[in-house]
Amino acid sequence: MQKKPTIVIAGANGYIGKWFIATFAGKYRIIALSRREVVGEQHPDIEWRQVELYSITSTTMALQGADYAIYLIHSMSPSTRLNQGSFEDTDLLLADNFARAAQKVGIQHILYLGGILPKETGDYPMSKHLSSRLEVEETLSAKGIPFTALRAGIIVGPGGSSFQMIEKLVRKLPVMACPKWTLSETQAISLRDTLQIMDVCLGNPEAYGRVFEIGSPEVLSYKQMMELAAKAMGKKRYIFSVPVFSVGFSKLWVGFFSDSPSSLVSPLVESLRHTLTVDPALRFDLAEIDYLSYEESVSDALARAKEVPCSPTFKKEAKPKNTVRSIQRLPNTRHRSAQWVANRYKVWLPTFFSVFINAADNGKGEVAFYPLFFKKPMLKLSLVPDRSDHKRQLFYITGGWLVKRIDYGWLEFREVLGGKHIMTAIHEFVPRLPWIIYVNTQAIAHVWVMRRFSSYLKKYHD
Repeated sequence: MQKKPTIVIAGANGYIGKWFIATFAGKYRIIALSRREVVGEQHPDIEWRQVELYSITSTTMALQGADYAIYLIHSMSPSTRLNQGSFEDTDLLLADNFARAAQKVGIQHILYLGGILPKETGDYPMSKHLSSRLEVEETLSAKGIPFTALRAGIIVGPGGSSFQMIEKLVRKLPVMACPKWTLSETQAISLRDTLQIMDVCLGNPEAYGRVFEIGSPEVLSYKQMMELAAKAMGKKRYIFSVPVFSVGFSKLWVGFFSDSPSSLVSPLVESLRHTLTVDPALRFDLAEIDYLSYEESVSDALARAKEVPCSPTFKKEAKPKNTVRSIQRLPNTRHRSAQWVANRYKVWLPTFFSVFINAADNGKGEVAFYPLFFKKPMLKLSLVPDRSDHKRQLFYITGGWLVKRIDYGWLEFREVLGGKHIMTAIHEFVPRLPWIIYVNTQAIAHVWVMRRFSSYLKKYHD
Protein backbone atom coordinates (compact mmCIF):
# COMPACT_ATOMS: atom_id res chain seq x y z
CA MET A 1 0.00 0.00 0.00
CA GLN A 2 1.39 3.40 -1.01
CA LYS A 3 2.27 5.66 1.90
CA LYS A 4 0.19 8.83 2.24
CA PRO A 5 2.17 12.04 1.73
CA THR A 6 2.49 14.10 4.90
CA ILE A 7 1.39 17.74 4.63
CA VAL A 8 2.26 20.33 7.27
CA ILE A 9 -0.08 23.34 7.34
CA ALA A 10 0.90 26.69 8.85
CA GLY A 11 -2.35 28.52 9.52
CA ALA A 12 -4.28 25.28 9.91
CA ASN A 13 -7.02 26.80 12.06
CA GLY A 14 -7.90 29.47 9.51
CA TYR A 15 -10.62 29.39 6.86
CA ILE A 16 -8.70 27.58 4.11
CA GLY A 17 -6.71 25.44 6.55
CA LYS A 18 -9.79 23.98 8.23
CA TRP A 19 -11.50 23.23 4.94
CA PHE A 20 -8.36 21.65 3.46
CA ILE A 21 -8.09 19.35 6.48
CA ALA A 22 -11.78 18.43 6.35
CA THR A 23 -11.62 17.73 2.61
CA PHE A 24 -8.34 15.83 2.33
CA ALA A 25 -7.77 14.14 5.70
CA GLY A 26 -8.34 10.78 3.98
CA LYS A 27 -5.85 11.47 1.18
CA TYR A 28 -2.99 12.95 3.19
CA ARG A 29 -1.49 12.61 6.63
CA ILE A 30 -1.76 16.14 7.99
CA ILE A 31 0.36 17.96 10.54
CA ALA A 32 -1.67 21.00 11.62
CA LEU A 33 0.26 23.79 13.34
CA SER A 34 -1.18 25.96 16.08
CA ARG A 35 0.25 28.36 18.63
CA ARG A 36 -1.98 26.83 21.29
CA GLU A 37 -1.91 23.26 22.52
CA VAL A 38 -4.74 20.99 21.36
CA VAL A 39 -6.39 18.82 24.00
CA GLY A 40 -8.45 15.67 23.56
CA GLU A 41 -8.33 12.86 21.03
CA GLN A 42 -7.16 13.56 17.50
CA HIS A 43 -8.08 12.10 14.12
CA PRO A 44 -5.65 9.31 13.17
CA ASP A 45 -4.59 11.19 10.02
CA ILE A 46 -4.41 14.62 11.69
CA GLU A 47 -1.73 15.58 14.19
CA TRP A 48 -1.97 19.00 15.81
CA ARG A 49 1.42 20.35 16.88
CA GLN A 50 2.02 23.37 19.04
CA VAL A 51 4.54 25.78 17.52
CA GLU A 52 6.00 29.23 18.08
CA LEU A 53 6.51 30.48 14.54
CA TYR A 54 8.65 33.37 15.76
CA SER A 55 11.24 30.76 16.77
CA ILE A 56 13.22 28.95 14.07
CA THR A 57 14.00 26.14 16.52
CA SER A 58 10.32 25.60 17.39
CA THR A 59 9.29 25.80 13.73
CA THR A 60 11.98 23.32 12.71
CA MET A 61 10.75 20.81 15.29
CA ALA A 62 7.15 21.28 14.15
CA LEU A 63 8.01 20.56 10.51
CA GLN A 64 9.78 17.29 11.23
CA GLY A 65 8.44 14.36 9.22
CA ALA A 66 6.54 16.41 6.62
CA ASP A 67 6.92 15.94 2.87
CA TYR A 68 5.11 19.09 1.70
CA ALA A 69 4.10 22.35 3.36
CA ILE A 70 1.15 24.69 2.90
CA TYR A 71 1.76 28.23 4.13
CA LEU A 72 -1.41 30.19 5.00
CA ILE A 73 -0.06 32.70 7.54
CA HIS A 74 -1.25 36.28 7.14
CA SER A 75 -0.70 38.86 9.91
CA MET A 76 -0.88 36.67 12.99
CA SER A 77 -2.57 37.94 16.12
CA PRO A 78 -0.14 39.13 18.78
CA SER A 79 1.31 36.49 21.10
CA THR A 80 2.88 38.95 23.53
CA ARG A 81 1.37 41.74 25.59
CA LEU A 82 3.19 44.41 23.58
CA ASN A 83 3.98 43.98 19.89
CA GLN A 84 6.01 46.73 18.22
CA GLY A 85 6.22 46.31 14.48
CA SER A 86 4.13 46.49 11.34
CA PHE A 87 2.16 43.55 9.98
CA GLU A 88 4.32 43.45 6.84
CA ASP A 89 7.55 43.18 8.86
CA THR A 90 5.96 40.50 11.02
CA ASP A 91 4.80 38.52 7.97
CA LEU A 92 8.25 38.80 6.40
CA LEU A 93 10.00 37.56 9.55
CA LEU A 94 7.62 34.63 9.96
CA ALA A 95 8.01 33.60 6.32
CA ASP A 96 11.79 33.74 6.65
CA ASN A 97 11.62 31.56 9.76
CA PHE A 98 9.43 29.04 7.96
CA ALA A 99 11.66 28.90 4.88
CA ARG A 100 14.78 28.39 7.01
CA ALA A 101 13.07 25.62 9.00
CA ALA A 102 11.73 23.96 5.85
CA GLN A 103 15.22 23.92 4.38
CA LYS A 104 16.64 22.33 7.53
CA VAL A 105 14.16 19.45 7.62
CA GLY A 106 14.13 18.82 3.87
CA ILE A 107 10.60 19.87 2.92
CA GLN A 108 10.12 18.86 -0.72
CA HIS A 109 7.55 21.48 -1.77
CA ILE A 110 6.04 24.67 -0.31
CA LEU A 111 2.62 25.83 -1.49
CA TYR A 112 1.63 29.40 -0.64
CA LEU A 113 -1.80 31.00 -1.01
CA GLY A 114 -1.58 34.76 -1.49
CA GLY A 115 -3.47 37.45 -3.40
CA ILE A 116 -3.84 38.49 -7.03
CA LEU A 117 -1.58 41.44 -7.79
CA PRO A 118 -2.58 44.52 -9.81
CA LYS A 119 -1.15 44.64 -13.33
CA GLU A 120 -1.09 48.46 -13.34
CA THR A 121 -1.18 50.57 -10.20
CA GLY A 122 -2.01 53.86 -11.92
CA ASP A 123 -2.14 56.79 -9.52
CA TYR A 124 -2.16 54.52 -6.49
CA PRO A 125 0.79 52.47 -5.23
CA MET A 126 0.19 48.80 -4.55
CA SER A 127 -1.31 48.42 -1.07
CA LYS A 128 0.88 47.35 1.83
CA HIS A 129 -1.08 44.11 2.14
CA LEU A 130 -0.53 43.11 -1.48
CA SER A 131 3.12 44.19 -1.35
CA SER A 132 3.53 42.06 1.76
CA ARG A 133 2.04 39.02 -0.01
CA LEU A 134 4.66 39.44 -2.74
CA GLU A 135 7.46 39.70 -0.18
CA VAL A 136 6.28 36.48 1.44
CA GLU A 137 6.34 34.77 -1.95
CA GLU A 138 9.90 35.91 -2.56
CA THR A 139 11.00 34.84 0.92
CA LEU A 140 9.47 31.36 0.85
CA SER A 141 11.00 30.67 -2.55
CA ALA A 142 14.49 31.95 -1.67
CA LYS A 143 15.92 28.82 -0.02
CA GLY A 144 15.93 26.61 -3.09
CA ILE A 145 12.93 24.51 -2.01
CA PRO A 146 10.46 23.77 -4.86
CA PHE A 147 7.83 26.46 -4.45
CA THR A 148 4.42 27.27 -5.88
CA ALA A 149 2.43 30.46 -5.31
CA LEU A 150 -1.31 30.59 -5.81
CA ARG A 151 -2.70 34.10 -6.01
CA ALA A 152 -6.42 34.39 -5.42
CA GLY A 153 -8.93 37.19 -5.13
CA ILE A 154 -12.01 36.69 -2.95
CA ILE A 155 -12.48 33.02 -2.14
CA VAL A 156 -16.22 32.38 -1.81
CA GLY A 157 -17.27 29.59 0.50
CA PRO A 158 -18.95 28.83 3.82
CA GLY A 159 -17.06 30.45 6.66
CA GLY A 160 -14.97 32.69 4.41
CA SER A 161 -14.43 36.07 6.05
CA SER A 162 -14.40 38.08 2.81
CA PHE A 163 -17.69 36.55 1.66
CA GLN A 164 -19.21 36.95 5.12
CA MET A 165 -18.43 40.66 4.94
CA ILE A 166 -20.29 40.96 1.64
CA GLU A 167 -23.14 38.84 2.97
CA LYS A 168 -23.56 40.98 6.08
CA LEU A 169 -23.57 44.21 4.08
CA VAL A 170 -26.24 42.85 1.73
CA ARG A 171 -28.31 41.43 4.58
CA LYS A 172 -28.24 44.62 6.67
CA LEU A 173 -28.48 47.42 4.12
CA PRO A 174 -31.41 47.77 1.69
CA VAL A 175 -29.65 50.78 0.17
CA MET A 176 -25.89 50.99 -0.28
CA ALA A 177 -23.97 54.04 -1.40
CA CYS A 178 -20.60 52.54 -2.31
CA PRO A 179 -17.27 54.20 -3.13
CA LYS A 180 -16.44 54.42 -6.83
CA TRP A 181 -13.67 51.87 -6.22
CA THR A 182 -16.37 49.19 -6.01
CA LEU A 183 -16.48 49.47 -9.80
CA SER A 184 -13.01 47.93 -9.97
CA GLU A 185 -13.03 44.45 -11.45
CA THR A 186 -11.83 41.18 -10.03
CA GLN A 187 -12.26 37.43 -10.46
CA ALA A 188 -13.56 35.61 -7.41
CA ILE A 189 -13.14 31.86 -7.01
CA SER A 190 -15.13 29.28 -5.11
CA LEU A 191 -13.71 27.47 -2.11
CA ARG A 192 -14.30 24.16 -3.89
CA ASP A 193 -12.20 25.16 -6.89
CA THR A 194 -9.44 26.63 -4.70
CA LEU A 195 -9.08 23.39 -2.77
CA GLN A 196 -9.03 21.36 -5.99
CA ILE A 197 -6.23 23.51 -7.40
CA MET A 198 -4.23 23.22 -4.18
CA ASP A 199 -4.57 19.44 -4.33
CA VAL A 200 -3.40 19.33 -7.95
CA CYS A 201 -0.32 21.43 -7.13
CA LEU A 202 0.90 19.62 -4.01
CA GLY A 203 3.96 17.54 -4.78
CA ASN A 204 3.43 18.08 -8.51
CA PRO A 205 6.77 18.79 -10.28
CA GLU A 206 4.87 20.64 -13.02
CA ALA A 207 3.89 23.23 -10.40
CA TYR A 208 7.39 23.76 -9.03
CA GLY A 209 8.82 27.23 -9.52
CA ARG A 210 5.54 28.62 -10.84
CA VAL A 211 3.07 31.32 -9.89
CA PHE A 212 -0.61 30.86 -10.72
CA GLU A 213 -3.33 33.48 -10.47
CA ILE A 214 -6.58 31.65 -9.85
CA GLY A 215 -10.13 32.82 -10.37
CA SER A 216 -13.34 31.97 -12.15
CA PRO A 217 -13.34 33.13 -15.79
CA GLU A 218 -16.17 35.48 -14.81
CA VAL A 219 -14.96 39.09 -14.45
CA LEU A 220 -17.10 41.16 -12.08
CA SER A 221 -16.93 44.46 -10.25
CA TYR A 222 -17.35 44.43 -6.48
CA LYS A 223 -20.64 46.23 -6.99
CA GLN A 224 -21.85 43.45 -9.30
CA MET A 225 -20.74 40.87 -6.75
CA MET A 226 -22.92 42.48 -4.09
CA GLU A 227 -25.86 42.64 -6.51
CA LEU A 228 -25.50 38.94 -7.37
CA ALA A 229 -25.15 38.07 -3.69
CA ALA A 230 -28.41 39.92 -3.02
CA LYS A 231 -30.08 37.96 -5.81
CA ALA A 232 -28.84 34.63 -4.43
CA MET A 233 -30.08 35.64 -0.97
CA GLY A 234 -33.49 36.69 -2.30
CA LYS A 235 -32.97 40.30 -1.21
CA LYS A 236 -34.00 43.38 -3.15
CA ARG A 237 -31.19 45.90 -2.78
CA TYR A 238 -30.44 49.29 -4.32
CA ILE A 239 -26.67 49.61 -4.75
CA PHE A 240 -25.03 52.61 -6.37
CA SER A 241 -21.56 54.16 -6.50
CA VAL A 242 -20.61 57.66 -5.37
CA PRO A 243 -17.24 59.44 -5.73
CA VAL A 244 -17.10 61.05 -2.30
CA PHE A 245 -15.87 58.35 0.11
CA SER A 246 -12.26 58.49 1.20
CA VAL A 247 -10.35 55.28 1.88
CA GLY A 248 -10.46 55.93 5.61
CA PHE A 249 -14.19 56.59 5.62
CA SER A 250 -14.80 53.54 3.45
CA LYS A 251 -12.99 51.35 5.99
CA LEU A 252 -15.08 52.75 8.83
CA TRP A 253 -18.32 52.35 6.87
CA VAL A 254 -17.67 48.77 5.75
CA GLY A 255 -16.30 47.74 9.13
CA PHE A 256 -19.26 49.17 11.03
CA PHE A 257 -22.03 47.68 8.90
CA SER A 258 -20.38 44.30 8.34
CA ASP A 259 -19.13 43.85 11.93
CA SER A 260 -15.77 42.90 10.41
CA PRO A 261 -12.34 43.49 11.99
CA SER A 262 -10.04 46.12 10.53
CA SER A 263 -7.50 43.38 9.69
CA LEU A 264 -10.01 42.12 7.11
CA VAL A 265 -11.58 45.39 6.00
CA SER A 266 -8.35 47.31 5.40
CA PRO A 267 -6.78 45.05 2.75
CA LEU A 268 -10.06 44.60 0.89
CA VAL A 269 -10.90 48.31 0.77
CA GLU A 270 -7.35 49.23 -0.25
CA SER A 271 -7.42 46.62 -3.01
CA LEU A 272 -10.58 48.17 -4.47
CA ARG A 273 -8.40 50.85 -6.02
CA HIS A 274 -6.96 48.29 -8.43
CA THR A 275 -8.24 45.92 -11.05
CA LEU A 276 -7.37 42.48 -9.70
CA THR A 277 -8.00 40.09 -12.55
CA VAL A 278 -6.15 36.95 -13.55
CA ASP A 279 -3.13 37.51 -15.77
CA PRO A 280 -3.62 35.18 -18.81
CA ALA A 281 0.09 34.32 -18.66
CA LEU A 282 -0.33 33.12 -15.06
CA ARG A 283 -3.65 31.31 -15.42
CA PHE A 284 -3.75 27.86 -13.83
CA ASP A 285 -3.21 25.25 -16.54
CA LEU A 286 -2.24 22.00 -14.83
CA ALA A 287 -5.76 20.54 -14.87
CA GLU A 288 -9.20 21.27 -16.26
CA ILE A 289 -11.29 23.01 -13.59
CA ASP A 290 -15.07 23.19 -13.96
CA TYR A 291 -15.28 26.56 -12.24
CA LEU A 292 -18.39 27.53 -10.35
CA SER A 293 -19.77 30.92 -11.31
CA TYR A 294 -19.83 33.60 -8.65
CA GLU A 295 -23.58 33.22 -8.17
CA GLU A 296 -23.21 29.44 -7.87
CA SER A 297 -20.41 29.94 -5.34
CA VAL A 298 -22.60 32.25 -3.26
CA SER A 299 -25.53 29.82 -3.33
CA ASP A 300 -23.24 26.97 -2.30
CA ALA A 301 -21.75 29.04 0.53
CA LEU A 302 -25.20 29.95 1.84
CA ALA A 303 -26.49 26.38 1.60
CA ARG A 304 -23.48 24.95 3.45
CA ALA A 305 -23.16 27.68 6.08
CA LYS A 306 -23.71 25.17 8.90
CA GLU A 307 -21.09 22.74 7.57
CA VAL A 308 -18.07 24.87 8.46
CA PRO A 309 -15.47 22.56 10.08
CA CYS A 310 -15.12 23.00 13.81
CA SER A 311 -11.86 23.99 15.39
CA PRO A 312 -10.28 21.50 17.77
CA THR A 313 -10.39 22.11 21.49
CA PHE A 314 -7.44 24.21 22.53
CA LYS A 315 -5.93 24.43 25.95
CA LYS A 316 -7.02 27.65 27.60
CA GLU A 317 -4.38 30.33 27.33
CA ALA A 318 -2.95 31.77 30.48
CA LYS A 319 -3.28 35.48 31.16
CA PRO A 320 -0.79 37.34 28.92
CA LYS A 321 2.52 37.91 30.65
CA ASN A 322 4.39 41.18 30.47
CA THR A 323 6.31 40.06 27.39
CA VAL A 324 7.44 42.25 24.51
CA ARG A 325 8.19 41.65 20.83
CA SER A 326 9.69 44.46 18.77
CA ILE A 327 10.45 44.09 15.06
CA GLN A 328 12.06 46.74 12.85
CA ARG A 329 13.22 46.66 9.25
CA LEU A 330 16.55 48.37 8.61
CA PRO A 331 17.88 49.54 5.25
CA ASN A 332 20.84 47.72 3.76
CA THR A 333 21.82 50.05 0.94
CA ARG A 334 25.50 49.19 1.48
CA HIS A 335 24.77 45.46 1.12
CA ARG A 336 26.34 44.62 4.44
CA SER A 337 25.93 41.28 6.20
CA ALA A 338 23.81 40.83 9.30
CA GLN A 339 27.02 40.12 11.17
CA TRP A 340 28.44 43.50 10.13
CA VAL A 341 25.25 45.33 11.13
CA ALA A 342 25.13 43.61 14.52
CA ASN A 343 28.76 44.53 15.22
CA ARG A 344 28.15 48.07 14.02
CA TYR A 345 25.17 48.37 16.39
CA LYS A 346 27.39 47.41 19.35
CA VAL A 347 29.76 50.23 18.35
CA TRP A 348 27.11 52.78 17.37
CA LEU A 349 24.92 52.57 20.48
CA PRO A 350 27.52 53.74 23.05
CA THR A 351 28.80 56.29 20.52
CA PHE A 352 25.33 57.69 19.98
CA PHE A 353 24.78 57.86 23.75
CA SER A 354 28.39 58.83 24.42
CA VAL A 355 27.54 60.87 27.49
CA PHE A 356 25.36 58.19 29.06
CA ILE A 357 26.34 54.67 27.95
CA ASN A 358 29.48 52.55 27.75
CA ALA A 359 29.80 49.15 26.13
CA ALA A 360 32.03 46.28 27.20
CA ASP A 361 32.69 43.46 24.73
CA ASN A 362 34.73 40.57 26.10
CA GLY A 363 35.64 39.31 22.63
CA LYS A 364 33.83 36.00 23.26
CA GLY A 365 30.42 37.08 22.05
CA GLU A 366 29.26 38.77 25.25
CA VAL A 367 28.53 42.47 25.29
CA ALA A 368 27.18 44.53 28.17
CA PHE A 369 25.86 48.10 28.13
CA TYR A 370 26.49 50.27 31.19
CA PRO A 371 25.07 53.67 32.05
CA LEU A 372 27.89 56.03 32.93
CA PHE A 373 29.24 55.51 36.48
CA PHE A 374 27.20 52.29 36.95
CA LYS A 375 29.03 49.06 37.73
CA LYS A 376 26.07 46.80 36.89
CA PRO A 377 24.97 46.55 33.22
CA MET A 378 21.52 47.65 32.21
CA LEU A 379 21.56 45.02 29.42
CA LYS A 380 23.75 42.02 28.69
CA LEU A 381 23.72 40.05 25.43
CA SER A 382 25.37 36.72 24.66
CA LEU A 383 25.98 35.56 21.10
CA VAL A 384 24.68 32.06 20.25
CA PRO A 385 27.45 30.78 17.94
CA ASP A 386 25.77 27.59 16.73
CA ARG A 387 22.70 29.53 15.57
CA SER A 388 24.53 32.51 14.11
CA ASP A 389 26.32 33.10 10.82
CA HIS A 390 27.10 36.09 8.63
CA LYS A 391 23.44 36.27 7.51
CA ARG A 392 21.94 36.01 10.98
CA GLN A 393 23.24 37.01 14.39
CA LEU A 394 21.37 35.69 17.43
CA PHE A 395 21.94 36.95 20.97
CA TYR A 396 20.30 35.68 24.12
CA ILE A 397 19.31 38.38 26.60
CA THR A 398 21.26 37.09 29.60
CA GLY A 399 21.31 39.89 32.14
CA GLY A 400 20.94 43.53 33.07
CA TRP A 401 18.87 45.46 35.54
CA LEU A 402 16.36 46.39 32.82
CA VAL A 403 15.60 42.68 32.35
CA LYS A 404 13.33 40.63 34.59
CA ARG A 405 13.62 37.27 32.78
CA ILE A 406 17.01 36.06 31.55
CA ASP A 407 16.22 32.48 30.54
CA TYR A 408 14.37 32.94 27.26
CA GLY A 409 14.35 36.34 25.49
CA TRP A 410 16.55 37.02 22.48
CA LEU A 411 17.73 39.73 20.08
CA GLU A 412 18.53 39.05 16.45
CA PHE A 413 19.76 40.70 13.29
CA ARG A 414 19.13 38.91 10.00
CA GLU A 415 19.23 39.49 6.27
CA VAL A 416 15.90 39.23 4.43
CA LEU A 417 14.89 39.41 0.79
CA GLY A 418 18.35 38.46 -0.40
CA GLY A 419 20.06 41.07 1.78
CA LYS A 420 17.86 43.96 0.61
CA HIS A 421 16.95 44.65 4.23
CA ILE A 422 18.21 43.75 7.67
CA MET A 423 15.55 42.76 10.16
CA THR A 424 16.19 43.34 13.83
CA ALA A 425 13.89 41.91 16.46
CA ILE A 426 13.59 41.44 20.20
CA HIS A 427 11.49 38.43 21.19
CA GLU A 428 9.94 37.46 24.52
CA PHE A 429 11.62 40.30 26.39
CA VAL A 430 10.31 40.74 29.93
CA PRO A 431 11.07 44.19 31.38
CA ARG A 432 11.86 44.74 35.03
CA LEU A 433 10.18 48.15 35.12
CA PRO A 434 6.51 48.26 36.16
CA TRP A 435 4.46 47.75 33.01
CA ILE A 436 2.81 51.17 32.89
CA ILE A 437 6.21 52.83 33.27
CA TYR A 438 7.85 50.54 30.72
CA VAL A 439 5.33 51.15 27.91
CA ASN A 440 5.61 54.91 28.37
CA THR A 441 9.40 55.09 28.64
CA GLN A 442 11.68 52.20 27.68
CA ALA A 443 9.38 50.81 24.98
CA ILE A 444 9.12 54.18 23.24
CA ALA A 445 12.85 54.77 23.62
CA HIS A 446 13.71 51.44 21.98
CA VAL A 447 11.74 52.21 18.82
CA TRP A 448 13.23 55.71 18.67
CA VAL A 449 16.77 54.33 19.02
CA MET A 450 16.22 51.79 16.26
CA ARG A 451 14.92 54.53 13.97
CA ARG A 452 18.05 56.56 14.64
CA PHE A 453 20.19 53.51 13.93
CA SER A 454 18.26 53.04 10.68
CA SER A 455 19.05 56.64 9.71
CA TYR A 456 22.69 56.03 10.56
CA LEU A 457 22.84 52.97 8.29
CA LYS A 458 21.38 54.99 5.39
CA LYS A 459 24.11 57.60 5.73
CA TYR A 460 27.03 55.35 6.65
CA HIS A 461 30.08 55.39 4.35
CA ASP A 462 33.34 53.52 4.76
